[in-house]
Amino acid sequence: MDGCRFAHLLHPVTTQDLVREWLKEDTPTFDYAGFVVGEKVEKAWLLCKSPGVLAGSPFFEAVFSELGCSIQWFHSEGETLSPVCKVAEVTGKVRNLLLGERIALNCLTRTSGVASFARELKMEAERCNWLGEVAGTRKTTPGFRIPEKYALLVGGISMHRQDLSSMIMLKDNHIWSAGSITQAVKDAKQVGGFSTKIEVECRSVEAATEAARAGADVVMLDNFDTKSLHEAAQQVKAQFPHLIVEASGGVTLETIKEYFGPHVDVISLSLTTQGYSTVDFSFKIQKEGENPENPLVIM
Repeated sequence: MDGCRFAHLLHPVTTQDLVREWLKEDTPTFDYAGFVVGEKVEKAWLLCKSPGVLAGSPFFEAVFSELGCSIQWFHSEGETLSPVCKVAEVTGKVRNLLLGERIALNCLTRTSGVASFARELKMEAERCNWLGEVAGTRKTTPGFRIPEKYALLVGGISMHRQDLSSMIMLKDNHIWSAGSITQAVKDAKQVGGFSTKIEVECRSVEAATEAARAGADVVMLDNFDTKSLHEAAQQVKAQFPHLIVEASGGVTLETIKEYFGPHVDVISLSLTTQGYSTVDFSFKIQKEGENPENPLVIM
């Protein structure tokens, strides 16, 4: 799967603002270690040391671009990497290479971890011939939302809503405060207009039916056991065939196949951006004659 095209979604100014904040946070005053190494131009290898899907290349590149370094990539975003392999070569002043090293690696290990887990979920859906969408949630890391959401796309699943402004989701607290599902949807439609979808979190078929009749576009059947989920989804779809039915709550990689069904359109799970493992990358200043696939071996 070629994920490179997703880089076109990223606003260059937003991306640059992100990496500038990361760099300022990591070195708020003096770069003491950078003083030691100086400004000699060197090359460094980006090495992958555990299997996973490469994701986050635009953020990695933006870090080093901000520091005046250049990058040559040997693998494309979206590729599944097998360790140990040389992923990229970064050239620049050695102090700038080391200024960007940890920030760039922190981002890449996490985004590649998100994409790797997303790819596993996508493959499970394909193995079961389920044609709906697996999605992340808004449970992202503060300040790291864009990279995590981006990585879901590279991994092959849906991002779900970006933020509170991109789709109106009415959860239990909204409904309790508004007084009813019908009133909450009515108020949401007043401000969201025709262009913003409305989703309602529902704990029963009755609630889902009320939401659909009030004009919701999506109903989330939340925390249903799988038997009850499929029964509820079938009942709701029978009345409202064009309604989007989302299943959520307690879904894992091991259990997701139990949620696949002909009446479920979307399955969302927070583990995509809360419970992922990372992919192990390292960054090594090149030594003459060294083997990039095994930096301890001299060629």
